[in-house]
Amino acid sequence: MEITRDRGSGRLWLSQENYVLKVLKRSNMKDVRSVTTPLTCHFKLSSKQCPQSPEEEEMSRVPYTSAVESLMHTVVCTRPDLVYAVNKISRFISNPRKQH
Repeated sequence: MEITRDRGSGRLWLSQENYVLKVLKRSNMKDVRSVTTPLTCHFKLSSKQCPQSPEEEEMSRVPYTSAVESLMHTVVCTRPDLVYAVNKISRFISNPRKQH
């Protein structure tokens, strides 16, 4: 966690940018495009998107559970704006697909 302090104005800023970048790198997602809104309301995730056969398990190489757990840590510490998105994606920990 990076802490920035402005003594003149009496303000503190907390950042976990480097931590999140490490999580993305570890999850083979370091080249993903960033967005201003983590998960918009029109973006629907469902169990129908989960792999139905072993051939569809493209996400088996992605440490999805670890990434979600790491994002939960980020939510608790510095990014409450990610709560909705992390809540939604955590529902698919046992059987994720690329959309998740």
